[in-house]
Amino acid sequence: MRSLVLTGPRSLEWQDRPAPRLSAGGDALVRPIASSACDLDRRLVVSPAPFETPFALGHEAVGEIVDLADGDSALRVGQRVVIPWHISCGTCENCRRGLPGACASVPRLASYGTSIGGRWGGLFDELVRVPWAQYNLTPLPPAIEPFLAASAADNLTDAFQAVRPTLDAHPDAEVLVVGGTASLGLLAVLSAVALGAANVTYFDVDEGRCAKAAAAGATVTTADEYPDRLDGTFDLVVDASAASAGFRCALLSTRPGGTCVIRSIYFGEPRLPYFSLYGTGVNLVIGPPHAGPHVPDVLKLLGDRTLDPSPILAGPYSYDDAVEVLLDPPSAKPVFTRPDAR
Repeated sequence: MRSLVLTGPRSLEWQDRPAPRLSAGGDALVRPIASSACDLDRRLVVSPAPFETPFALGHEAVGEIVDLADGDSALRVGQRVVIPWHISCGTCENCRRGLPGACASVPRLASYGTSIGGRWGGLFDELVRVPWAQYNLTPLPPAIEPFLAASAADNLTDAFQAVRPTLDAHPDAEVLVVGGTASLGLLAVLSAVALGAANVTYFDVDEGRCAKAAAAGATVTTADEYPDRLDGTFDLVVDASAASAGFRCALLSTRPGGTCVIRSIYFGEPRLPYFSLYGTGVNLVIGPPHAGPHVPDVLKLLGDRTLDPSPILAGPYSYDDAVEVLLDPPSAKPVFTRPDAR
């Protein structure tokens, strides 16, 4: 089969690799039919990463089941499903607590599209093995286009969960999203608006993303660089900047007793303004997105059109063009589909 393999910075190529096989009870073989590039993928392609190369790229996709190890599974061959980024068993203590991104049955951060927790393939591959498939795979309702749902495997659900807990508890919460990544901050804005947030503020140093945030319903502010803090009383702040100055801005803009959710991935050790935070007192949320349990809720919003990520997406592109597109990506989030995915 063909596999999209990252061999180093700006070194991306299609390779012929052995196709995966069913190897354990509960396995499924799934053919990705719509794959989106995570914001992390964009960084991995162009800059050195703390993951040993080569590895197959991609961890956001909708796929079609082509084979199942368990004949009595609730899943069926031919079914379209969202494939979450994480490898998780569904039965360990962490999975039972709703934390599949920290599954104890596999190495920490085991996922598609990197090598950090083993080599599980990538979701641009022509075929992937999904262990514990009945727990991990979420059927895609027929009315939802795979193009729109591919990022529910990670970025879209990550953004949704960044804002939902606070908005469920405090519907009138003032929300600030500190942007900087290609799509995650904008998806957080869309999610907050879809969940009924009364006031959403978006800050970014990029005018193009600010325009998209304004079109999505946010109050926008911009500058040439991230300030130490933004004026306001923000109950919920989401850091999607992937910049150390954005990280600091998000933390220091959170009101006393508020919640700051870090959704950026930092490969280094950004400095924590500890004493300033001590004087404020905030709730800090850090960790991998535990996508699987929340994908059904995201699909429900997609299905009733309450949430529409299409303004943040680019494409659809052909998988054949993946190397060219990912080496010079558009400003929006690229999605790749197969001809039979529509």
